[in-house]
Amino acid sequence: MVVLNKIYTRTGDAGETALGNGTRVAKYSARVTAYGTVDETNATVGLARLQAEGEMDAQLAMIQNDLFDLGADLCRPDMENDATAAYPPLRMSDVQVLRLENEIDAMNARLTPLRSFILPGGSALAAHLHLCRTVSRRAERLTVELAGEESVNAAAVKYLNRLSDWFFVASRIANNDGHDDVLWVPGANR
Repeated sequence: MVVLNKIYTRTGDAGETALGNGTRVAKYSARVTAYGTVDETNATVGLARLQAEGEMDAQLAMIQNDLFDLGADLCRPDMENDATAAYPPLRMSDVQVLRLENEIDAMNARLTPLRSFILPGGSALAAHLHLCRTVSRRAERLTVELAGEESVNAAAVKYLNRLSDWFFVASRIANNDGHDDVLWVPGANR
């Protein structure tokens, strides 16, 4: 159980923060930037949930929880020492990736294939889901960059890759199963 009695600690006043294993790093480090952008993604999901109802809201709630798991995973860089850690680190799993894939497939089965790229927008929920998509893509790029330098759980990268796809397909569902998608018209304003 997490207990937060005091919100400010002053330990970051010099521009450093503690990772999940206690290591102090610069607040602009690749790892902090990656999990910070995962947190940004979570905040955009919170905005999308203001427009969502029923099953979509329930799925977004699960994604928000997964994103906290993902942040916990990314803030623990010592994967090779997982077995000897004082407490087992929380790691993303392929089960979470598979759940997203199954949800994407179920939503996509309701949609007609695209014959054009679509512009972000349509309904308020679709616009928010497109924002979620773009922020999650940034989180993915930053996590892949981190993985080029340090050890990162492969399931974390897979999850972020599927997540942006989930948001894209969900945005089409939010646009009346794609019927209200805003299509791109190449060169329309030339």
